[in-house]
Amino acid sequence: MQRRHLLAAPAVLTATSLTSPAEAQAPRIVTEEFMVPTAEAGIEVFLRSKRPEGLAPSPGRTLLFVHGATYPAHTAFDLPLAGVSWMDYIAGRGFDVWCLDLPGYGRSTRPAAMAQPPEANPPLVRGDQAVAALAAAQGFIRQQRGVARTSLIGWSWGGSLAARLATETPGVVERLVLYAPLWLRSTPGIAGSGEALGAYRSVTQAQARERWLDGVPEAARAALIPPGWFEHWAGVTWATDPEGMRRNPPVLRAPNGALQDGRDYWQAGRPFYDPAKVTAPTLLVVGEWDRDAPPSLATTLFPLLTASPGKRCVLLGEGTLSMMLERNRGALYQAVQVFLEESAA
Repeated sequence: MQRRHLLAAPAVLTATSLTSPAEAQAPRIVTEEFMVPTAEAGIEVFLRSKRPEGLAPSPGRTLLFVHGATYPAHTAFDLPLAGVSWMDYIAGRGFDVWCLDLPGYGRSTRPAAMAQPPEANPPLVRGDQAVAALAAAQGFIRQQRGVARTSLIGWSWGGSLAARLATETPGVVERLVLYAPLWLRSTPGIAGSGEALGAYRSVTQAQARERWLDGVPEAARAALIPPGWFEHWAGVTWATDPEGMRRNPPVLRAPNGALQDGRDYWQAGRPFYDPAKVTAPTLLVVGEWDRDAPPSLATTLFPLLTASPGKRCVLLGEGTLSMMLERNRGALYQAVQVFLEESAA
């Protein structure tokens, strides 16, 4: 296991109205990074933590971010935009917040098949493998901090993984946030249909921006992402794939297991998990312009969470799947934070 330990001055949240002047006097923030072995031989996952110096560990204030089907966690949840990332914001509120890059993504180990042509192997990193990696990471956090449970925040596909873990091991999940949740659908979505999927796909920055803005009214597109934010995010995200960066144009390689799951489960009418078995308090939160996980999926899923106490569903205006990187991100941060802090101890 490799570990890096850093101590940084607290980020001061700027004119995004994400904090008050009093909260700007937050304690110093400790950053830690780990490479954690999984049950699969040779595969390690990258974890990053941010927390106030001297914070006493507790289940109610320990949480883990899980990313979606295409992009790693650390460049999304811990990307400082206007001086602050989502992880900075949560840590500044007195939480020990972690993010996880799943196998094949970001700074985690890439399966050997990703060095071969995509058509040479079946889709990599299927849901069951990803849930096992998530369980290993969450188990490491619980051991490292000496807590019995953590909260989970899953983004899109990552929400399905987090919910599956919450149904299989309910005693280790404190609270569950499904940001842009997936559910059964009759349209292909990002998974597509028809031709067989290879081991992985290659995404250019132009394709990423086009998909990001799909579903956003034409008149709103220019103002949705503040100047320079997309370029900053794309620059650090694509840099996590040195092999892809050697292509012209540069690409980000993403495992296709999540897309195959989309075909085998959501588009086939087969849930990846049983929402009636989720016993943790659960928040569903979605942006109105999300084309990949439209609000109709969340509103269909919500009544099926029959065992979740204090469940709620929040629809946020003028946001997409990537609302955390858009001008209205403060509304997302605050909606999630209210839920997290209700019973934090």
